[in-house]
Amino acid sequence: MATEDRNVSIHPYFKAHSGKLDEFKGFCEQFIAATAKEPKCLYYGFSFHGDEVHCREAYEGADGLLTHLANVKSLLEATLQISDLTRLEIHGVEEELAKLEEPLKNLNPTYFTLEYGIRR
Repeated sequence: MATEDRNVSIHPYFKAHSGKLDEFKGFCEQFIAATAKEPKCLYYGFSFHGDEVHCREAYEGADGLLTHLANVKSLLEATLQISDLTRLEIHGVEEELAKLEEPLKNLNPTYFTLEYGIRR
């Protein structure tokens, strides 16, 4: 069974610099406030394991993801001054992932092609 799901999820993992986790958490509030206004955002949130941070997020297609990245560009740049992006995964169907390769090439993501699944 192939999937009809055209949504794209992105999974960035950060490691806060020493002593900067509370500052990073302050940025999380700003990210959420900015992202809450995006109509193509399906879900968005931050989880923590010590000084490691994961942002769990998904969008309606590649366009939704690109809109989000443009919306939070300055916040992301500020966050990367106090953390390192240690891993970046992007999950979606091949057609949507293809739309992201050129605009996201500098972030060096790992792409996972969604082939099977259901969506409710």
